[in-house]
This record gives sequence, C-alpha cells and structure tokens, in this order.
Amino acid sequence: MTASKSITIHIVDDDEAFRDSLVWLLESHDYRVICHDHAEAFLAGFRVEQSVGCLILDIRMPGMSGLELYEELQARGNHWPVIFITGHGDVPMAVQAVKRGAHDFLEKPFNQEALLLAVNSALETAASLQQSSTLAQQCEARLQTLTVREREVLERVIEGKMNKVIADDLGISIKTVEAHRGRMMDKMGVRSIADLVQTVVAYRQQKGGA
Repeated sequence: MTASKSITIHIVDDDEAFRDSLVWLLESHDYRVICHDHAEAFLAGFRVEQSVGCLILDIRMPGMSGLELYEELQARGNHWPVIFITGHGDVPMAVQAVKRGAHDFLEKPFNQEALLLAVNSALETAASLQQSSTLAQQCEARLQTLTVREREVLERVIEGKMNKVIADDLGISIKTVEAHRGRMMDKMGVRSIADLVQTVVAYRQQKGGA
C-alpha cells in the first residue's frame, strides 16, 4: 500500500445512496474510507491532532453545510485537502472555496475517473502534509531538549549573528558560544547553519509562527 493510500478518506454527505456508491468505488480501489451523514457527526469525532486525512464534502447539507464545515476546520488550523461535491447551482460557491484553499470540486453528475483523479491528487497533498507534520514533531522534540542558553544561541544563529556578536549579546566568551552552538547543532540533528535555519523556519511555518 502506498503512503497516500494509507490515509483515510472521510466522506461527509447526507445522501445515503450517494455515500454508499462512493464507498463501493473507493474501497474497490483499496482506499480507506469512513462515512459521516452530516457535518456535525464528523466534527464530533474530529481532533486537531489526529492523523492527516482527506475530505469529500457535499457543499450543501441540512444543518451545517459542507462549506461551513470547511470554514470551521480552517478556523481550527486544519488544512486537510478537501474535495467539494456540488450541484450545478452551487458551482460559484465551490469556486470561491477553491480560491480559499479547498483542493478541488466535482459537479454532479461526474464520472468515476474524475473522482479517482481528484482523490489521488488530494491524497498526494495529504501525504505531503503528513510528512511535514512528522518533521515538525521531530523538530519540536529536539527544541525541547535544548537548555535555555542553547535556545538563546539558536535564536541568534538563525538571525545570522556571528559568534562574537552572540557573545556580546549574552555576556559570555566566544569559546562558550562555540561550545553551546556545537551542542545545540548536535541536539537539533543538523550539520550546517543552512540546515538549522531551514529546519526551524519550516517548523515555525507549520506551527503558524510558534
């Protein structure tokens, strides 16, 4: 099973027959699928920290609509790829959702190939998000091993400050800065300043500036 096919697809649609047809199609292609008959049911079991997934959402449903669910997930900091299912009259709404970050939309009636292409693309995006999330968790764990002084040195190193400037900032010797810097680099698992900067910047972007 590929990395993308290990990711669960969540279908949120109030039409039972339509849900069943999607499940049959996707499971016949070895995808993992979970169904929810309304947006509130999906949210009831949703946790921000759970594994990356992919969503197929009906844009209009009784109660909370698919668009409202998408907006709620965005507000919670969730960026799973979303494929909207829409009727002809809702295409402009779906286009706006894509402009705001949704992965794709399919207008009913659509053929199986169009759905599978959209799902494959969304799962590739989800797999990339999953990898980024794993790397961010590793970086966070490494940051937590740093002493206060090592963290102070790290912050100044990624600002591009030289050892002498860091020593003056912290009121310590250059040799002490070099010792802290060496231990900090070892703990962060990086070999160069460029690697350090890329790792920390990517982590902070993933965490929204944490």
